[in-house]
Amino acid sequence: MATTSNNRKKTIAPKIGANEMGKLPPQAPELEESVLGALMIEKDAYATIADLLRPESFYADSNACIFEAIRSLAAKDAPIDLLSVVEQLKSQGNLEKTGGVVRLSELTRRVASAAHLRYHAQIVAQKATARDLISVACQIEEKGYDETQDVDVLLHEAEGSIFEISQRAQKRDVTQIDPVIEEAFERMRKAAKNEGNISGVPSGITELDKITSGWQKSDLIIIAARPAMGKTAFVLSMAKNIAVNFKRPVAMFSLEMSNVQLVNRLIMNVCEIEGDKIKNGRLTKQEWNKMESKINELMGAPIYIDDTPGLSIFELQSKARKLVREKKVELIIIDYLQLMNANGANFGSREQEVSIISRRLKWIAKELDIPVIALSQLNRNVEKRDSSNSNVEGKKPQLSDLRESGAIEQDADMVCFIHRPEYYRIYNDDKTGKDLRGLGQIIVAKHRNGATDEVWMRFIGKYAKFQNENEAFDDNIYDMPQPVHQTVESRMNLSSDAHGAKLDDDISPF
Repeated sequence: MATTSNNRKKTIAPKIGANEMGKLPPQAPELEESVLGALMIEKDAYATIADLLRPESFYADSNACIFEAIRSLAAKDAPIDLLSVVEQLKSQGNLEKTGGVVRLSELTRRVASAAHLRYHAQIVAQKATARDLISVACQIEEKGYDETQDVDVLLHEAEGSIFEISQRAQKRDVTQIDPVIEEAFERMRKAAKNEGNISGVPSGITELDKITSGWQKSDLIIIAARPAMGKTAFVLSMAKNIAVNFKRPVAMFSLEMSNVQLVNRLIMNVCEIEGDKIKNGRLTKQEWNKMESKINELMGAPIYIDDTPGLSIFELQSKARKLVREKKVELIIIDYLQLMNANGANFGSREQEVSIISRRLKWIAKELDIPVIALSQLNRNVEKRDSSNSNVEGKKPQLSDLRESGAIEQDADMVCFIHRPEYYRIYNDDKTGKDLRGLGQIIVAKHRNGATDEVWMRFIGKYAKFQNENEAFDDNIYDMPQPVHQTVESRMNLSSDAHGAKLDDDISPF
């Protein structure tokens, strides 16, 4: 069985024959022969249909062999004509299987020109896609009757197989540049009308938005940090800004926290009430009044939360499409990437699976034309670097610290790190004299379409909240205990990896 580029087995079944009702699978034998004949009489015809057809697109095995020979010649940049195809088939030992020289000659005589080649090839490709769908449906039906099969696994396999077919079938035509230029100008005009020339979705962190011009459409943004740096606190603060302050719909897929836990964090953020009091409800009368007053900011906010555990990339894509279509969501957040899976496909390693997930997240961003933000873990290299009090730079994350897959860096349009020197008992920057208590950095380490830079933010730990550094804040934030100099691993860092036990909320508050 053929294998794909990532060394996993294809999920598409072998060619199917007539079913028990006597129906033949979708096929177009005359058009298959017309395509092959046109390829052998027209010098540059193969380039016209190279993106549409594979040997498996042909129903007849003999036709598939001929096309494979043609494709092999094209790969060598060799001429494609009757004589060269005959010689290629001889070298492959397949000439007799295809009907010999006589049949090949007949194929070329039946076709006058390659004028309609692309149209005919599209029909052949559609018939092949229909056969693939039938094959998958037959496999699903057979496994559905097998009571030893896990239904959840079967659902993921079915979804994965259909997703694979849809990705192979999706072809985008080349676009002439004029409409693209007009679209680019239209986006520039809209950006010019916005305050601060923000063309994308604003984060609410002013200095960050100056660098990014807002999170841009079709971008995949990775926000990474070590445990306890405040990844979730940052994206929740940002989601609140986007939905409440800017009235723009945002969706959050949380694989680690329940929807109630996330909403509790939002209440802490908006109402500025400590988490323990939110949990146990022991609020003073003044705090109850404060919460009742400020909670109205969240009521009706266009924030959509999905806390499905073990979410697969296929489920995410389906739900994201629905959210964009029905709720007009303009930004999607995933917390966090390493907890996702790609069920329905077999991988040699977890690194390969994470690579597929990051690549498909980029596809989702591009398909839906919205920014997708995925949180990610960093490896332990940060902990091993110099931690002296004067070395502010030593603990800063680097691109090489991204955990499990270099493909994350490759697929992302932007990679940002969250860093809080205070966590490592670094309270002052000796170079600048800056007081680092209660501050965090967002470090733009990769920016495909812009500059890289670093931005300071105010971090209010007891409210799990990030805000602009120059915004008013509670002067008593330093009354809370200083962080202990240790790294509490989240479940993706445990030896059991994705299947590790979930940390208690009190242990990993950020």
